[in-house]
Amino acid sequence: LAQIMAGAEGTAIGGQDHAAQTVIAGQLVQLRLQRSELAVPGSNPEMIEKAANSAADYIFLDIEDAVAPPDKERARANIVQALNQIDWRGRGKTISVRINGLDTHYMYRDVVDLMEQAGDRLDTILVPKVGVPADLYMVEAMVNQIEIAKGFSTKVGLEALIETALGMANVEAIAAFGGRLEALHFGVADYAASLKARTVNIGGLNPDYPGDQWHFGLSRMTVACRAYGLRAIDGPFGDFSDPEGYKAGARRAAALGIEGKWAIHPSQIALANEIFSPPEKEVDRARRIIEALKIAESQGKGAASLDGKMIDAASERMARNVLATHDAINAGR
Repeated sequence: LAQIMAGAEGTAIGGQDHAAQTVIAGQLVQLRLQRSELAVPGSNPEMIEKAANSAADYIFLDIEDAVAPPDKERARANIVQALNQIDWRGRGKTISVRINGLDTHYMYRDVVDLMEQAGDRLDTILVPKVGVPADLYMVEAMVNQIEIAKGFSTKVGLEALIETALGMANVEAIAAFGGRLEALHFGVADYAASLKARTVNIGGLNPDYPGDQWHFGLSRMTVACRAYGLRAIDGPFGDFSDPEGYKAGARRAAALGIEGKWAIHPSQIALANEIFSPPEKEVDRARRIIEALKIAESQGKGAASLDGKMIDAASERMARNVLATHDAINAGR
């Protein structure tokens, strides 16, 4: 048991002390390039093959909402086959699977089959409708035991979908879970349904609302992510015939600190990669900020002036965030 829950202390199910994990401000528990995340239904093998050859950074094969109940078992088998037959990592992809929710009878078999048959080929498991830290504890306990039983040397991460009022109400505790948790995703459609929000659009703005009605949820989730070293990812934009609407939503998310967004259609991959990649002008300025502050430090100064604007240690931290993203993009090419 000690090996299965390595590092677990105190209130494991509550999550706060689940794993002794020191988070340094701005440092991710697990760095992964996740500008674009392509959603692919496991019931469609042809789409899975195309996804492997796409420009998406991240791909999640879906057994949940994109798959009808009669097709769940076939989709699960398709995914296991695709994990074993396609060299996702060799193609520069991070590969994930969205399992069914804990409130279904599909979930346990999703985890068992995926982990036992392809657990060494999988990067993360995306857990939908996470409402409390204990939801993650259940999945993690299963993953831990199967990894040890199978002797896998790789470690599968967990990602949580925040898409209910309960999940948002507990988002800080969920983010503090520790363990295998790497990222939180904002599931706007189910979140809107959970709030009984007056909209039928997935991710679009409501003209009756004076601003971005998803701002609060995205911002709160992002703060929780950054407090505990997790990646913050925006969810779907349903109207794939509206690229400008998608880009506008992605820009708003990026301004809050989100580092990537789902693509529910291949045409959205390039849009996400564009918006969540720092432009060369921004990269150049980040480098100049660091250089100017080095010169200032050599002169015994804590701040400097660049292009008529004051810069200081906080400027350097922002600049290093830009360069870290830039370097991760180049490393993935």
